[in-house]
Amino acid sequence: LLLGEVDLNCPSNCQIHNTHFFGTDKQIIRRGQAFSFYARFQNREWDDSVDQAIFTVETGILLTCKVFSLFHQPKCINISVFPPSNACIGRYILNMQITSCGHTYQRCLGDFYVLFNPWCADDPVYMDNQAHREEYVLNEHGILYEGVHKHITSRPWHFGQFEDGILDICLKILDMGASYHHGSDRDHCWRNDPVHVSMVVNHMIPENNDYLKGTKPFSWNGSVPILQQWYSGRCRPVRYGYCGSLASVMCTVMRCLGIPSRVVTNFCFPCSIENPLGINEVFDCTGKNLCGKDKLWRYHCWNESWMARRDLNQCCGDWQCLDPTPLETGRGLACSGPTWVRSIREGELDLDYDGHHMFSRVNSNYVGWLSQNNAKKTKFFCDTWPCGQHLITKSVGSEQFEDITGAYKYELGSVKNKEAYYRAYRRIHPGYCNASNCHIERELSSLKNPFLSDSGINMRLKMANCPMYGEDVQLHWVLENLRSENKNLKFNLCAQIITYSGCPMDQFWKDSVNVTLGPREVKKIPLCISYSQYGPYLCDHNIMKVVAVSDPECGEVLMVSRDIVINRPPVIVKVKTFNYGIYDLRM
Repeated sequence: LLLGEVDLNCPSNCQIHNTHFFGTDKQIIRRGQAFSFYARFQNREWDDSVDQAIFTVETGILLTCKVFSLFHQPKCINISVFPPSNACIGRYILNMQITSCGHTYQRCLGDFYVLFNPWCADDPVYMDNQAHREEYVLNEHGILYEGVHKHITSRPWHFGQFEDGILDICLKILDMGASYHHGSDRDHCWRNDPVHVSMVVNHMIPENNDYLKGTKPFSWNGSVPILQQWYSGRCRPVRYGYCGSLASVMCTVMRCLGIPSRVVTNFCFPCSIENPLGINEVFDCTGKNLCGKDKLWRYHCWNESWMARRDLNQCCGDWQCLDPTPLETGRGLACSGPTWVRSIREGELDLDYDGHHMFSRVNSNYVGWLSQNNAKKTKFFCDTWPCGQHLITKSVGSEQFEDITGAYKYELGSVKNKEAYYRAYRRIHPGYCNASNCHIERELSSLKNPFLSDSGINMRLKMANCPMYGEDVQLHWVLENLRSENKNLKFNLCAQIITYSGCPMDQFWKDSVNVTLGPREVKKIPLCISYSQYGPYLCDHNIMKVVAVSDPECGEVLMVSRDIVINRPPVIVKVKTFNYGIYDLRM
């Protein structure tokens, strides 16, 4: 029996396996689902009494793949092969060994790729909602959310997981990162587990952000050029990225491999070295934010991936948090995850990888200090926002964002929120493992700033306009006397550039104001910061911080602040057609 043409039936298989977005010139299939191909013979039909075929696949070493069925046709057989739902992902070489009339020969039929299968109920990455699969596996276009919690901005990102060559690059990432978690990659056995695959990808993505001699992180708008540059540069690091690009590249790799994934933005993200559940900011008497060890990032992006964690005995899939940005943990820089999102909400920190790190990033307490000339630090009266107050991601099938804060934490102040916090506090601080809830609550209360209302004054800074680049910033400073006697106060005001990662930059505007408030009086004071004052100092994310702080010589120190984002002007592209006129495309 002489083997002739072999048709791998790529277009049909790719369509059935939801991989036709890669193209139909390669055999790319998902595990837990059969694929079929045809083998034709030159000289005669197949004869069961004298002919036998054995199919093997190999990826690094020889593996046996189950032949699901074999149908006869004239001088042709149709073979269906079923890769099990726990098959290792990767590139395989398919071989066919024919024994006929006592003679044996082998032929290589070509290669094929096996990916995770969110359409297969037996696969740990199974997702039962088709709209969610289309968004978190098949959608190549995403949105990154940035800015500050009161002014969220967005920009598009092209994941490009189906672009030509990206699948091979993603598998190369697994090859290069295999030794990180497993020491040896001789048997590829870890590649059947999405938990281990996600850990390897999480480790491989990051690089430091000293971008003096590289591409500025915020100039990237898609994952494909980054991955292509890494691959063509013989796997040397691509300089440079920031949390948004790192999370987005990881999302591309995970979606390409078949693991549902999305990018999440957390506003008011604490980065503290000394106290995992506390973040300190220090100001001087002018209101200038002083650079300290702790940083309050205006936002931070990470990745969520969907899988059932067999190591946690999960029978159904759920979101797992993976942060590819290396952050200071007290033991050096490290990435985090995978961490079950629900375990963060419940404060079950012993359950998972890096649970205490992820919990602190959405539950830390903010403490503000005034540093005086004698180096004495005093807590001022202020109304602070909790860290991790707003977590969002792109909505399914929409360009709007979805608020997923409730997946990470219960409503602030609720009984469940407090119970989870006490549970986590005991695990993070072993000295409190037997402490009562009241004891922990007293300890937390002693660390917090007193509220403005405790001083008899309420203050807030309200935006009077939504400034575009080139426009003046207009604010209303609203003060309210809550007491029945006059208040005479002196305030120092300033404005300062802040990076998205909380690093204070230039202080470009200062002023002093004396304020007199009658009993129960509400006063609105207009403030204006001109473009000529702030324009030369703006950096990548156009964020400034305006602060009003009372003179400590007048008694209690009061402080109010506001982060302001200067909007970029829209780009309007005019497309001229010969028959139908001019159309505006606004970006």
